[in-house]
Amino acid sequence: MALRLPTQLATRGTFHHHHNNNSKSTTTAALSWRRTLSPDTPLIHSSTSLTTKKSYVQQMVTCSASGSTQAVNLAPGTPVRPTSILVVGSTGTLGRQIVRRALDEGYDVRCLVRPRPAPADFLRDWGATVVNADLSKPETIPATLVGIHTIIDCATGRPEEPIKTVDWEGKVALIQCAKAMGIQKYVFFSIHNCDKHPEVPLMEIKYCTEKFLQDSGLPHITIRLCGFMQGLIGQYAVPILEEKSVWGTDAPTRIAYMDTQDIARLTFIALRNEKVNGKLLTFAGPRAWTTQEVIALCERLAGQDANVTAVPVTILRFTRQLTRFFRVDK
Repeated sequence: MALRLPTQLATRGTFHHHHNNNSKSTTTAALSWRRTLSPDTPLIHSSTSLTTKKSYVQQMVTCSASGSTQAVNLAPGTPVRPTSILVVGSTGTLGRQIVRRALDEGYDVRCLVRPRPAPADFLRDWGATVVNADLSKPETIPATLVGIHTIIDCATGRPEEPIKTVDWEGKVALIQCAKAMGIQKYVFFSIHNCDKHPEVPLMEIKYCTEKFLQDSGLPHITIRLCGFMQGLIGQYAVPILEEKSVWGTDAPTRIAYMDTQDIARLTFIALRNEKVNGKLLTFAGPRAWTTQEVIALCERLAGQDANVTAVPVTILRFTRQLTRFFRVDK
């Protein structure tokens, strides 16, 4: 039987926090978002925007934060410099641009990086401090937050990982640790229109995380993104130059791609603007492009025709429906 996202996603977390008058209060945050999914909701989604390197097969996603994890706010404590930031996901397409921009603007940058065979030496070469931790192992997180004022969260899970491991469970742990340790601001990158596509696991989890962050009481900014311009280079420009095939569809969907350097620049403008605290922002490029328009642009710049393997949207939809019957429930 085909799997679907649950129609109700619930998270529950208990936060104990100290106020400036040293009184102690307890807040229980319970989140519940109901969705009505259509009977023919497709169960496979292959993204061509923010997740160009991932193809997600629909799986049962139950977003629930364990109520046994209690966050005790230790603030007020030792003051930290407003320029001290932690970048999570600092080796990614967006994360490395956030790090570079922050260093150029004079921030003290600490990068949370998973232990890996190939160290992220380029971050150290730029002038950042690198600390090892793993969002899938919550016990490794607190030490990375000591002395940090602001967290900028660019992280997402690896293609081979279960989607919930980093993008939900890891983010819940990070937000709870940030709340407990008195982090002053949390910047979270989400996906444009994630609230409108509960049938897509990553988008559903992004929306759940937005709500969890909002209800945590942590000072934050949520930034929704459309797509990365850099992703088009490997997907279309390079294959066309090398006379290799590229995939195209007749879908009318338009994506307002942005250069990640511009996203980084706007992020720090927002970070310095106190009026956007707690706000939901959307960053988008000046023009939205269809797949056909992107290919035509690359052809014009390359001075040669592309070898396009066209796949009608109707076939993609039929394939999604067909492959639902080959999924094995676990």
